[in-house]
Amino acid sequence: MELLPVRPTRKGPASAFTGDVYVTPICVGTGPSRMSVSLVRFTPGAHTNWHHHAVGQTLHVTEGVGLVGTRDGTVLRIHAGETIVCPPGEDHWHGAAPDTFMSHLAMLETKPDGGDPTTWLEPVTDQHYEQADNKTRRH
Repeated sequence: MELLPVRPTRKGPASAFTGDVYVTPICVGTGPSRMSVSLVRFTPGAHTNWHHHAVGQTLHVTEGVGLVGTRDGTVLRIHAGETIVCPPGEDHWHGAAPDTFMSHLAMLETKPDGGDPTTWLEPVTDQHYEQADNKTRRH
């Protein structure tokens, strides 16, 4: 057993996020484990760029309400306690709804060669984000 220290929270880079996003690493697996877990906190309206993961990603919402979208137009409104599984190679984005904070645990595996498992792509347009919010908003 090993007690890991609390790691510093860092602001997510503007090259991967729109708005203010804060990432606190929880653990990075060491052989044979390749599991990586971070707590990611999104301010209202903040979200990731389009991206995908070599071995997929699991998101577990710990607080607030958010949005997750895929290239085929699927959009989910996600709530605290819910878990989303993004399969390997699926382009997606995720972040907070416009009027609330959202936090989630981001769980993924590093590549077998130890390389970065995430491929970052272009930003989600404001229009696309607004359409996703409108599509999933309960009236």
